[in-house]
Amino acid sequence: MDKIVILTGAGISAESGLGTFRGAGGLWERKRVEDVATPEGFARDPQMVIDFYNMRRGKHREVQPNPAHDALARLQAEYGGEVVIVTQNVDRLHERGGSAGVIHMHGVLDGLLCNACGFRWDWPFERKLDLETPCPSCGAGPTRPDVVWFGEMPYFLDEIESHLSGCDLFVAIGTSGNVYPAAGFVQIADICGADTLEINLEASAVSSTFARQLRGPASEVVPAWVEDVLSNRA
Repeated sequence: MDKIVILTGAGISAESGLGTFRGAGGLWERKRVEDVATPEGFARDPQMVIDFYNMRRGKHREVQPNPAHDALARLQAEYGGEVVIVTQNVDRLHERGGSAGVIHMHGVLDGLLCNACGFRWDWPFERKLDLETPCPSCGAGPTRPDVVWFGEMPYFLDEIESHLSGCDLFVAIGTSGNVYPAAGFVQIADICGADTLEINLEASAVSSTFARQLRGPASEVVPAWVEDVLSNRA
């Protein structure tokens, strides 16, 4: 294996203390998707949306990468071949764990997006989101989080598909298999001849599509899997 593409979902960050969306106690039990994660919700009550994302940004500053994040950074550093990390997560735990070149298909919590012209720019976690922040490109507002909401097209899909079509192994970690197009990545990789592996606490909606499955907490299973991969490369 020379190229590994890894897709991560909310399950990999849950053990760091960041809530998943669909699980017990998840974010959507406290807020409706329609209110805080759609363009329509932002149009109805932009301040509520900004407050919700300021809460999420504050939580991010309190948590740390877990052993699964650390292990993937180690894999990138020591594998010898190419390791591409694609994440559905809008947190920065992969980068804080040492991974490089992470592809954030659903955007990032520490970024802003102009609702008028579509310009995107960084906004450090130390600064609160504010509806009055003008776009540095066109000067318009209101500004919104640079997060892909339901009904919107994810970022970097052409780049991701190119990586999937050329990989030798595709691995999905901590994903529900309910959100497309990410849930269909395994099929692309499989059609292109790659081996496929799912690492998850429990079966996802697309588990049967993977050639192999590993079950258990990401913070335990991922480091063990990485150790096994690196040992076999030695």
